[in-house]
Amino acid sequence: MTSDDPRISRLIKLIAAALNPPAGAGRIALALTFGAFCHLIFAAAVLSMIAAMFFGMSESFGSVPYPWAVLANLALVAQFPVIHSLLLTKRGGKFLSRIVPGSHGGTLATTTYAIIASLQLLALFTLWTPSGIIWYRAEGTGLVLISIAYATSWLILIKASFDAGAEVQSGALGWMSLLGKIKLVFPDMPKLGLFRVIRQPIYVGFALTLWTVPVWTPDQLVLAIGYTAYCLLAPRIKERRFEARYSEEFDRYRAQTPYVIPQLKVGKQTRHETDGA
Repeated sequence: MTSDDPRISRLIKLIAAALNPPAGAGRIALALTFGAFCHLIFAAAVLSMIAAMFFGMSESFGSVPYPWAVLANLALVAQFPVIHSLLLTKRGGKFLSRIVPGSHGGTLATTTYAIIASLQLLALFTLWTPSGIIWYRAEGTGLVLISIAYATSWLILIKASFDAGAEVQSGALGWMSLLGKIKLVFPDMPKLGLFRVIRQPIYVGFALTLWTVPVWTPDQLVLAIGYTAYCLLAPRIKERRFEARYSEEFDRYRAQTPYVIPQLKVGKQTRHETDGA
């Protein structure tokens, strides 16, 4: 079974290799253990994020007394972008490769990265100490419409993650490559799907989830402002890596594709019709 779509064909090859792993009990056990833990934590982080923001960060398990709760919450907000960005540097990549001792650390680095990111998000959304202040809670038709917008934002984020490479975004690339004992193959520079419209659809999708919630509190506002700023600034660092890696290919893509706001293209015929009206 093959596909002309590289996003799907990569997954098919990866899954096929993982379903028929070469002998090696230790390697197989390590890969399966990392895979199970990665996806369990990943699912827990995503579900906690969906639930916590749906209620405007007004429901969580944090219980730090005020005013110390303010500092604790700000630390929770800061830890994700800071550590996330540091691990994407060359030095961070070397650190990730050394977390697992032995020869498999490099292969598992992408899975290790996904595990750390998931643990960070899980900590943020489960350890947050709510302020107890609720400014707005949607009800009736408003709740339905905002909930649809919230669900749509998540669908955009999921679609963008698939377009970027589901195996990398979910952490599956590392452990499945190890299980199948195949070379670690990263996706090419993403240009398909939502990446045809804007260069940073994952960050835009994430930002949309922050602002389409049905409950608004000071907590949610702090989170939304802080992480929207991150979503606008962090991709600049990512694009510098792409520029160094893909050179002219990325330059052409950047020249043709907007950063985060889709470009409305008006056809020549429409312009002529407008001029003649």
